[in-house]
Amino acid sequence: MDDELHKPAQVAEYLGTSEGALAQLRYRGLGPRFIKLGSKAVRYRDSDLKRWLDEQTRQQTGAA
Repeated sequence: MDDELHKPAQVAEYLGTSEGALAQLRYRGLGPRFIKLGSKAVRYRDSDLKRWLDEQTRQQTGAA
């Protein structure tokens, strides 16, 4: 099993954002897929982060 799990603090640092901003992305359903462990623990898989980042790639700022 090589799909490492990361805590929100690690993901926020990697993305260059805050944990609060990452929590808002989760709440709004706009961030990377995550795993809910118990009532509070959240983890992110490497593969889900990569997929989400790939989906954020754009060639222009305006609407198509």
